[in-house]
Amino acid sequence: MRAPGRALTAAAALVVVAATAILPPSRAGGSRPHPGAGAFGTNVTVYDGSALGSGVENPTTALRPLHPAWISARLDGQLYGEPLVFAGRVYAATEDDTVYGLAADTGTILWSTRLGRPVPSGDLPCGDIAPGVGITGTPVIDALRHEIFVVADELAGRSRASHRLVGLNLYNGRVELNEALNPPGSIPTALLQRAGLALDRGKVIVAFGGNYGDCGTYHGTIAAVPEAGGAAGYYVLDHARGEREGAVWMGGAAPLVDSNGDIWFAVGNGSQSGPPYDASDSVTELSAGLRRLQLFAPSTWAQDNRTDADLGSAAPAFADGYVIQVGKSHIAYLLDRAHLGGIGGQVAKKPLCREDPHGGDGVEAGTVFVACAEGITAVRISTHEPHLSVLWTTPSTPSGVSINGPPILAGGLVWSLDTSGTLWGLDPASGRHLVSERTDGGESNHFPTPSVGDGLLLIPTTNRIFAYAGPAGRPPPPPPAVPS
Repeated sequence: MRAPGRALTAAAALVVVAATAILPPSRAGGSRPHPGAGAFGTNVTVYDGSALGSGVENPTTALRPLHPAWISARLDGQLYGEPLVFAGRVYAATEDDTVYGLAADTGTILWSTRLGRPVPSGDLPCGDIAPGVGITGTPVIDALRHEIFVVADELAGRSRASHRLVGLNLYNGRVELNEALNPPGSIPTALLQRAGLALDRGKVIVAFGGNYGDCGTYHGTIAAVPEAGGAAGYYVLDHARGEREGAVWMGGAAPLVDSNGDIWFAVGNGSQSGPPYDASDSVTELSAGLRRLQLFAPSTWAQDNRTDADLGSAAPAFADGYVIQVGKSHIAYLLDRAHLGGIGGQVAKKPLCREDPHGGDGVEAGTVFVACAEGITAVRISTHEPHLSVLWTTPSTPSGVSINGPPILAGGLVWSLDTSGTLWGLDPASGRHLVSERTDGGESNHFPTPSVGDGLLLIPTTNRIFAYAGPAGRPPPPPPAVPS
């Protein structure tokens, strides 16, 4: 880690303005906002809309009926992260190591900054992202600094990879921070920065896991890097002699940060299949200083590690003083948030998800909406003699596709993408399909999450963003930039 890097590198200096395809104004009022439309000006600055990862995004925004607002130009790489929204602008980052700022009212690309060359998939020991790996995790925005942070996987030389934490000005894409972020002793090609980024008391929280297939030697890691640059702190999993793995990836969800600044996350399988316990396959709480405060692990942790049934394929969810965690063992664990209980310390457990869950959950009024691979599943917490009960699982679509993208809650519905790129709005009480919008943007992978900000519902597909407006119409043009 070097001292704060505020100068542009040659690779990071490219700022390009491009055109976009615009749909005609909607019949709901075109680009003029409806008088008194309170949804305009609302922001999404972190994965799932809040530091606690509730998935509730701007709930007062009216989203029915939906009308097409705009389609972005084709971006230069695949989208694995959630679009963010701030100050009348939409932000996205691609696997080609490019960050984009778009006008929320039209989708016009206001700026794009390419940070470097993505690492060719063939240079990695394994993985399923192709043809290259660049920016995979959802960025995070610091509204006070007017800065968006991303982690870019860059080709630093022949077959050499390097992860870099980059901060960019929200209004022009200028690089404000450029820090190498390769955990000490790590092999960069064996690490994938998949989880979304988070902010905690002036630091950017970054989680690392491995590539698909868990090949090579890596150690799951949480890094905390000062936003102004400087030495990072690290919490490293499975780091004893002979140990490896323990990925923190959560299907793309970001670590949760509570009001005390404590950091919560789920950990994947480790390499240990017998004593001593290695802190993998767990739900873990760290202090802001990265000291472990408590954890939970199933009593079956060793078996989970042997069979790749890791607990950390999805994120923890907070509800009514409890934590719910579901992983590849297809068991939901109900945990006391104040006392996670260590190994086997759950309050209750219940079989859940016939196929692997992934990503962040949606939480509302004691109900957790889980992205099981076979379909979104609603789980109710009963606090009297605590237990879990399944309310519903979404039926397959008429074409037989599962609605299984990580959900958000907005406008009174649960919203999820299927792998064909179709958006579904579900009744939270029954799971019934109430809204569907086919994007025709090509298939998306099963990780991207929609977002709701500035009156728009934004859908990331393979390499475009589709924007829909509610009855108030499109937002007004972006306001002028605020001086740094």
